Amino acid sequence: MTMKNTAGEFFDACESGKGWDVCRAWCHTDASFSGQADALADVTTLEDYCEWMKDLLVPMPDGHYELKAMAADLEQSVVLAFAVFHGTNTVEGPVPATGKTVAADYVYAMEFKDDKISGMTKIWNDGHSLRQLGWA
Repeated sequence: MTMKNTAGEFFDACESGKGWDVCRAWCHTDASFSGQADALADVTTLEDYCEWMKDLLVPMPDGHYELKAMAADLEQSVVLAFAVFHGTNTVEGPVPATGKTVAADYVYAMEFKDDKISGMTKIWNDGHSLRQLGWA
């Protein structure tokens, strides 16, 4: 399996809320996570991020991604995925259901080592997304 295929399989599983039990197949056990978003301030491992995504789909059961592009940089061992997350807050979660929708642009930068993801950075404007949903 190529680095880009591995990243694509992981991306789909993570964004579909499969959680770490499924996503771990494409990752190192100790894979790191980083992102400059307040909503993810306490998330430092890819395992925690996969579980965070799983939990995010509870208040937005229609949550889904629209993949815009995926590119592999073989020299740097990095795959970038650019997508838009869509969802409607119809179920009570961290706040009462607002009925509002979100369309959030974001990028995953997945770093590879030995054919598995060793770390990931998410580039995302969480404040914009939270305001769209009426959560901020």
